[in-house]
Amino acid sequence: MNVSGIYTLANDAVWDQLVALLNSVEVNVSPDIPVCIIPYNKDIKKVKEEIKNRANVSLFDDWDSIERWENFAHQVWSAHTRAKKSRLSRPRWYKSHLQRKFVVFDGIFEQFIFYEADNLAMKSVDDIWEKLKDYDFVFDDWEHNKPTPVAALNIPLIESSTSSREADIRPKIHDASFFASKKGFFNPKELLEMKEKLIKNKEVEWVNQYGWWDDVYLFNYMTFRSDRPLYNFTLSQDSKDRTGNCADADLFVNIDNVLYNKEGLKPIHRIHYMNYSSAAFTNLCQGEKTNIRYQEEFLYYRFLKEPEKRPKVFKSPNMPAKINRKWQKLAKKIKITLS
Repeated sequence: MNVSGIYTLANDAVWDQLVALLNSVEVNVSPDIPVCIIPYNKDIKKVKEEIKNRANVSLFDDWDSIERWENFAHQVWSAHTRAKKSRLSRPRWYKSHLQRKFVVFDGIFEQFIFYEADNLAMKSVDDIWEKLKDYDFVFDDWEHNKPTPVAALNIPLIESSTSSREADIRPKIHDASFFASKKGFFNPKELLEMKEKLIKNKEVEWVNQYGWWDDVYLFNYMTFRSDRPLYNFTLSQDSKDRTGNCADADLFVNIDNVLYNKEGLKPIHRIHYMNYSSAAFTNLCQGEKTNIRYQEEFLYYRFLKEPEKRPKVFKSPNMPAKINRKWQKLAKKIKITLS
């Protein structure tokens, strides 16, 4: 049993991003820290091949745990008000497997950090391990600043149902793309009790309708209801801890292929390429022009171990390729609507 390690969730669709993440962890966190990849689905042929080349990387293979979390999430979402509405209102992540990330609480590390595959590690995580001595969950994001209509939790409903006020609820709202915690939380007994509250007591409505079927929103309910101590670096009293992390929104400075917050050159834990599709990174790595911000940094880590394969010329996609992608996007939307 490993004391400390890193998890991520991946399949072959995000293979280029996975390689970049693993390389960034090796360079900026530690070349020796073990990493466990949770299979997003069974499309993991390239992932398995990549693992063969990395001594510290393994594949999560406890399928009982995966099934337990899949069943929990599906049963909870089926009880949500939005599940009974028009199929046309279903989000693009409907019936996704993002909730599989919660198997980290059943996994091989006593304490761990989870990086979504669309992240790059940018610094040491010693400060995170230190925080885990006093807290059960550690985050570094700005989700708590989201407007009430799109916040992860239905703040007005929780206020009317409990003694908690918005000032108590907001600091506990967080993302799920990067977090640290410990093994053993949300065991089968605790999860059963939580499911009863969610379904029988209708606390599933505490999850904002906007985020129906969203692992982030479900995770917020779980951490809020468990009432375990939680720390978010963006709420730190020390200003050097408060940084950005989003590639499409925040400004960073590159120093030797490591990104720092532009304001004050504060080191960031990770850069998160949210709102960019995995297909965009695949196309980029094949020499196609994209609108991805900080793509040079991504390419550096993606091709760190095989620089000869890095594209030297980038071209715009031709018209047939653009049309084909639009048809694929439409077909995917139709599939979600009919499922």
